Amino acid sequence: MKDEAGERLQRLLGGDALAALRARLRRRYERGQTSDAFVLQSLSTDERRALEGLLGRPLRQAASMRLAIDELDRALARAGLATSLRAALERLDGPIRELAAERAEREAAWQAVFTECSHARLRQLVARSAARGLVKRLAAGDAARGLELLRAAQAVLARLPQPGVPLARLAAEVLGDAHALDAGRPVGTLVLAALREADAGERPRERWARRGVLVNELVAPVLVLNLPAQADTPGGALAALAAARGEPLHLSLRLLLRAPPRWGVAERCVFVCENPSVVSLAADHVGARCAPLVCTDGMPAAAQRTLLAQLAAAGARLAYHGDFDWPGIAIGNFVLRSFGARPWRFGAADYVAPRGRRLAGAPVVARWDAALSEKLSASGFALEEEAVVESLLADLAAG
Repeated sequence: MKDEAGERLQRLLGGDALAALRARLRRRYERGQTSDAFVLQSLSTDERRALEGLLGRPLRQAASMRLAIDELDRALARAGLATSLRAALERLDGPIRELAAERAEREAAWQAVFTECSHARLRQLVARSAARGLVKRLAAGDAARGLELLRAAQAVLARLPQPGVPLARLAAEVLGDAHALDAGRPVGTLVLAALREADAGERPRERWARRGVLVNELVAPVLVLNLPAQADTPGGALAALAAARGEPLHLSLRLLLRAPPRWGVAERCVFVCENPSVVSLAADHVGARCAPLVCTDGMPAAAQRTLLAQLAAAGARLAYHGDFDWPGIAIGNFVLRSFGARPWRFGAADYVAPRGRRLAGAPVVARWDAALSEKLSASGFALEEEAVVESLLADLAAG
C-alpha cells in the first residue's frame, strides 16, 4: 500500500539538505528539553522555507525563527503527516534516544561495578572520582569491561606481597598473560594506582618492589659499605658481604627480594649518605673500620628503598646526610619520613654558607629543621656533601 503521508513528510522535512535541522530538533528531545517555545538560530534558506511551509507562515529572510513544539505538533497533525514532531522525526531518522535515561542506566551499571570491589586498596581507589574516571577510560566506557579489569586487578592485589617474583611471572600465573602487568596495560595501571602511596614520589618499579615484585631486577643496585648480616643469612649473600669488608659492594634488587639477608643491625647506627663519592672516600680512608654505610644515590630507587626498609625492620637506627640544596632537603624529608631515620650532621648548625654553586629550583622546607631551609634561602648557595666529608668520615670511623 502506498505511503502517501510518508512520501509527503519526506519531501517536506527529509533529505540531506534538512538533516542538520532534524538533528537540532531531535537534540531537544534527546536532552529532555521540555520548554514549548524556543528559537532556532542560523537557519539556512532551505531550513526556513521548510518550517514556514509547514506552519503556513510568509517567507522571510531572517536567519532565526521562533517556534513552539505545540504549534509544530498541530501543523503536522493537521497536514496528516504525523501525530507530532517527535513522531515525524522518528519516522524520518529512527527512534530518538533518551540521553538522560541512558546516562542514568550507565551510572547505575558503573555503581554496581565499583560496589563489587572487595579489596581494601581498590575500595579506597574507586572512592575517588578521579580514579573512577581512570577505570572508565581504561574500559573505554564499557561497564562490563570495567568489571573485568577490576576483578583482574583484585586478583593480582590478593597475591601481594610476593617473595621476589618477577613481574612477568606474576602476570602469567594470575592473569594468564605474561605482559598483562606491563607499563601502560590496563590491569597493571589499576594495580599501580591502588598501590600508590600519598606523597611517596615512587616510580612504578619502586611501587612493585615494595610488594616484593621484581621489575628490571638488576638495574640501579644499592651501594653499601660494611653492612653486617647474621650468620644464618641465606645463599651466598653472607659470604659476599663478609668478603667485601672494607670495600664498597653493590646489592641488586634481585638479591634483596629473592634472598634477603638477615641484617645484623639491631640497635646499631647505620649511616646513610646521598652521594657515591662519600662511600668511595670512606672505603679509602676508613676501610674495614668504617661504620655500616648505605648510599641512596640521589632520591632512593627500588633497591635503595627496599634495603632501607629491611634495615629499619631489622632494628637499625638510620642516620641520613645529603647535599645542602633543595633536592637534598627533599630526599632528606623522604628518608626521614619513610624509614624513621634521623638527620646526620644535616641541620642549620651544620650548614656553613660557601661561595660555590647557587641554589636552583623552588625552596623546600626541611621537616626536621625549618631553620635549615631559612638559612639556605638567606645564603642562596648550596653546600655539597663532599665539601663536609671530613666530619662525616670522623663519625664513620668512630661509629
